[in-house]
Amino acid sequence: MVFYIDPQELKPGLIIFQRADVEHKDWYCRVKIPKSDKYKFISLKTPDINEARDKAFDADADIRFRVKHEVPVFEKSFAEVAEEYGAYKKQMADAGQITRQRWKTVDGHIRLHLIPYMGNIQVTHIRQDKWEGYPLWRKQNGRSLEEMAKDGSIRAEMVTLRAIMDYAADRQYIRERQVPKGKLLLDKGRRDAFTPTEYRQLHTFARQWIKEGKTDLFVWYRTMAYNFVLVMANTGMRPGEARNLKWKDIQPRTDRQGRAFVALNVRGKGKFRELVATNNVATYLERIRAVSKATKPDDAVFSTYKGKQSTSLYDSMIEDLLTASGLLKGPSGTRRSSYCFRHTYATFRLMEGVDVYFLAKQMGTSVKMIEDYYGHITPAENAERILQGTPGWEPLAEVSGETAASVNAGADGKKRKDPMETRED
Repeated sequence: MVFYIDPQELKPGLIIFQRADVEHKDWYCRVKIPKSDKYKFISLKTPDINEARDKAFDADADIRFRVKHEVPVFEKSFAEVAEEYGAYKKQMADAGQITRQRWKTVDGHIRLHLIPYMGNIQVTHIRQDKWEGYPLWRKQNGRSLEEMAKDGSIRAEMVTLRAIMDYAADRQYIRERQVPKGKLLLDKGRRDAFTPTEYRQLHTFARQWIKEGKTDLFVWYRTMAYNFVLVMANTGMRPGEARNLKWKDIQPRTDRQGRAFVALNVRGKGKFRELVATNNVATYLERIRAVSKATKPDDAVFSTYKGKQSTSLYDSMIEDLLTASGLLKGPSGTRRSSYCFRHTYATFRLMEGVDVYFLAKQMGTSVKMIEDYYGHITPAENAERILQGTPGWEPLAEVSGETAASVNAGADGKKRKDPMETRED
């Protein structure tokens, strides 16, 4: 309890006072929050009565400005904001917008690393140096020598840290300029994309794998899992977006040259966007529709055998497929998952010379994220595009009357084999 000494009312709702429970003689003020029954206590950090009065009026004006412009009056600690963000992600998991595993991952980042690092520092006091200092602190405070060496883990935690600060800015706890803008560590442990050779191997193996299902139920789930893989690898969707995809979200269209493609309205991370895919994807979706027990407009595209929305997205089947085909682990030794098909899509599109801006729009991410994450794709793989028009480099002759292999690959009039394209034997 605070014991006032010599309280003085400067105006209705504003008083200054000294405290009986401290040795110093600094003044404090108590400001009533407009249109509220709450008060804010502020240390004026001066024993001079005249200076204290001036500071008290300044504090009162600042609070009135905050209330008028909907800026929080009571500052929150990083821990409070992080826990609030964690609760928000749990609500998303409960609503099926993200997986529970994703929420648990974020919750682990917050509890085990980010709050211990930031402590109870006020979120408004977090500066760029705290962001830049996290990797070193994390490596020095890892729970094991093995964990200390994983830059990929630190990168994932920093993604969560930035998301928390974005959340704080959205709720006006901080200003937009306080969201850290620094680069993330290169994720050396990123999920490996498939090479064109590996993708063809997977595609060929999967067809026989389906036939070898021991029961009708196994055959059904393997069929769904296989076509799910094809859709993911040819659209770049996130798993969460695929989970929310409904039949009404799929729209066949044609471009200006009359070429057929399919548009998908997807939702995930609380956002909606449209992506496009070659007509191959329409074929894969029709295969799914042909065996599905959930084909009404509001039904989930990726469903269970009983017609309910698939929350797991056939992860056990896909793990079995990758294991049986010898492709569960990539060249770096990293275990692959459904997210690898999104990385495969991006890698193949960049290898085909797709503009980074358009790819970022298609995948629902930023140009910076594409450049940071896929910077490992070498110039040699894009020599045709990079050297085009330079002396001594002759472009390939166009094939008359032929069109681009894929809408996503870019309709430049050349017949170019699409590494993502699958063919029926």
